Parts: sequence; structure tokens; C-alpha cells
Amino acid sequence: MKKITKKIIGILLVTCLCGVVSCAKSEDTASSGKVINMFQLKVEIKDALDAYAAQYSAENSGVTVKVETLGGGGDYGGVLKAKIQAGQMPDIFVIEGIGGYQVWKDYIADLSDQSWVADTDLAMKVDGKVIGFPVSIEGYGLAYNAEILQKAGVDPATLTTRNAYEEAFKLIDSKKKELGLDAVVSMAASVGGGMWWVVGHHSFACYLGGGLAQDDTSIADMLVKEGKLDDERFAQYTKYLQLLFKYADKNVLLNGSYDNQVAAFAQQKTAFLHQGNWVDPNLKQLNANFKMGYAPHAFLDTEDKGLYLFAPSFYCVNVKSPNAEEAKKFLTSIAMTPKGHEYMVTKAGMIPAFKSVTLMPEGQLSKALVEANMRGGNHGVFFGMMPDGTGQNIFAPIFDLFAQHPDNSEQFIKDMKKAVAGLPAMSK
Repeated sequence: MKKITKKIIGILLVTCLCGVVSCAKSEDTASSGKVINMFQLKVEIKDALDAYAAQYSAENSGVTVKVETLGGGGDYGGVLKAKIQAGQMPDIFVIEGIGGYQVWKDYIADLSDQSWVADTDLAMKVDGKVIGFPVSIEGYGLAYNAEILQKAGVDPATLTTRNAYEEAFKLIDSKKKELGLDAVVSMAASVGGGMWWVVGHHSFACYLGGGLAQDDTSIADMLVKEGKLDDERFAQYTKYLQLLFKYADKNVLLNGSYDNQVAAFAQQKTAFLHQGNWVDPNLKQLNANFKMGYAPHAFLDTEDKGLYLFAPSFYCVNVKSPNAEEAKKFLTSIAMTPKGHEYMVTKAGMIPAFKSVTLMPEGQLSKALVEANMRGGNHGVFFGMMPDGTGQNIFAPIFDLFAQHPDNSEQFIKDMKKAVAGLPAMSK
């Protein structure tokens, strides 16, 4: 027994020593290569991103990309600060706008010289420098049911001015019974129904960016820095909003929830829907198989064909990392290679912010945004420039009141001017 025991112990020792040598070799291999640590917060793309990182690592000898994803609802900023304290700042991290930039600007590399910059209109820029890689696109126009519009005799391609919308809405409204409609538009503005963001953010963003170049923040700057509205422009926006309210399903407008609003359009009870491409999965669940697309929120007297596109989050490269250049190459592979395009669209189900991507997402409204992005001539979404809480707590109740009394546009304008005047103080 003693001999057997000694023999077994000897075998175990040899095995352990081999394991140690193997681990040492593995660590030496890892240390001799470059490890790109990426910390991101979109839980819905975790599996696809992990797989792409593994594929990239396998195809690029000496480089390993490790992705860490924060669980849903986690405090991303707090965890990132903890990583800094622990000396573990990642090579690639996420910010969600100018507020994030102000917090992390000392760690953010200038990406202006990257090849993908010329392929997108949605890179984040500060002081003329590109500092953020757009993760994906979200956006909206006024969604329409193509079959209903055809039956009504309305060509969506003609909906490029407010006057064109007024004529179209009147025509469709006159044919509601034969078209099987409850109303022309599915629009929600109820604060009580939780729909403040439809008006306080997305509708108001039309005033901020409509008819302007995608990076033109002049109207938003006037709002936030000077506390002023452009009177002529806001008067035109008010008339358009008045049209939407007038021809909306009143129950959905004044009391409806998100589900109510989307369902009215999905069930073909309205011809239009004021929502973004994020409703694609909901429409699929509701078996909305009819042909649909986006028309512009053309509230101006002059012609406007652009949709509203924005990138809600951006990848940044840690300028202090010794592997910053390799991190840049990884991001470039996502934007500029067929495999990267397949990852974004087919695997992760995102709308890429890059014009050279020819793959199309499954949802019809998302497809419409991809096509619009390829055409160009779209508008930015700048409600994120407003002081925190502005859309929900200050503007939305005013919109809600206007929805209840759409004929009283003078009161709406008066209330908005008073509210806007207080924004500069909130911004300090």
C-alpha cells in the first residue's frame, strides 16, 4: 500500500507540475500578446458581441478581445469609476452623450483619423474632434400604413410639407368609414399614461432639428443657452402638432398607453403612427404584416424629406491605454468589414450607423431608417441637450394640456416660451 501510495503521489506531483508549466506557458502567451478589454452596457447584444470578439481574436494573432457586459439596470458609470480606482480602466468603454463626455474626457482618445469617420454622419464630435464610435442607430419619422394610403389616394412621397399633410389628413379623415379607421393618426401625449416622452422628447426634437443639417444644434443651443424659441419656426411646428392632435384618436391621445398607441396602428385602425423603429418587435408580435414606411415630420412651410436619426450611445477608446491602437483596429473591423457588418445587422439586430453597410434589418421601419441613412439629408435628435428632467417634468405637461385643447395654440406657445426662459439657469 505504501508503494502504491507513493506511486500515486508521484503521478499527481508530475501532473500538477505539468499543469503549472502549462499555465505558465498560457500566461506567458497571454502576456506576450495584447488584450483589449471592452466594457459595454447593451445586454441585448451580449451574445453576438462576445461571439464577434472571439472570432476577431482567433483571426488576429497576438490580440485577444475580452468583452464585459453590465447587467440590465446596473450603474454603468459607477462601475466604470470603480474600475478606475482599481487600476482597471477598460480599453473600450461607452458614453451616452455630452454628459458622459464631461465625466470621462480625460480618458477619451481622438478618433478623427479613423477610416470609418467618413462613412457615418453620427460619430460623436466635441470641439471638431471625433471622440465616439456610434454603436447603432435609432430614429423615427411618421410611420404610415402604405396599403391604407394607397386606398385613400395619398402618395407618401408627397408628404414633404405641413400643407401636404393637412390635405392628406383631411382626405383620409373623410374616408375613415370606408377605410375602417378610428382615426387618421395614432399619437399619444398623456403624462398620466406614461407617454410624456413621445411629445416631451421625440416630437419636440422635430422642432430642435427639423430641416437642418444633421449636426446643426443652433436651435437647441438657442433653447438651452439663451432660453429662447425661434418664433417663426416654433409657430410652424405648433401648427403641425395641432394637426397631429386634431386628427388623432382622442382616447389614445389623451389616455392611451404605449401598448394602446402601437396596437391602434398594428390593427389598422389608424393610417399613421408617431413612434420610432423600436416598435418593430411589437408590430411583429401583433402580426402587423402590411407594408409600412416612414414619411418625414415635415412641419415647415418649405420642403423637408429627412428623417430623425441618432446614435444613443458611443464607444470610446481609452487614450491612456497601451493598447489604444489595437482597440481602434477592433472598432474599425466592426464598421468597415463584411464580418463586422454581419455582426451588427444579422447577429446583433442593430441598425448600423455606417453608410457602406448594405445588409438590411428584419423590421420594416428599421429598414426605412437604413435606407434613409444611405440617402443622407436627415436630421439630428437633440433633446439630450436639454437639462435633465426638462422633457418629462416641464414640457410634457404643457403638451398634454395642448392635446386636450388643440385649438388654443396661443396658450401653448405662451406656456412654452415661459418654460424655455428658465432653461439657462437649469443648465448651470
